[in-house]
Amino acid sequence: MQRIERLASESAVVIFSISSCCMCHAIKRLFCGMGVNPTVYELDEDPRGKEIEKALMTLLSTSSAVPVVFIGGKLVGAMDRVMASHINGTLVPLLKEAGALWL
Repeated sequence: MQRIERLASESAVVIFSISSCCMCHAIKRLFCGMGVNPTVYELDEDPRGKEIEKALMTLLSTSSAVPVVFIGGKLVGAMDRVMASHINGTLVPLLKEAGALWL
């Protein structure tokens, strides 16, 4: 858990992902399309990825660990929470507050 907190706080936007996951791809495209350059950790390419994935599942209390998004070091959540924030207009202010988006 400490490793996740450390990694999540190192950049304005952090995405924990699996390279073959279509939902992860969609989240990465969303942020890139907004002009945000997230730090992406592909868990299937990390030697400790399974350990991180289990910790994320515990953190989210879910059976699916990815994608998971942190903005400004704070957990936003999985795909559903990110998309809900995008639709209701709260995502852009979060990104601006974290310094990930300038406009």
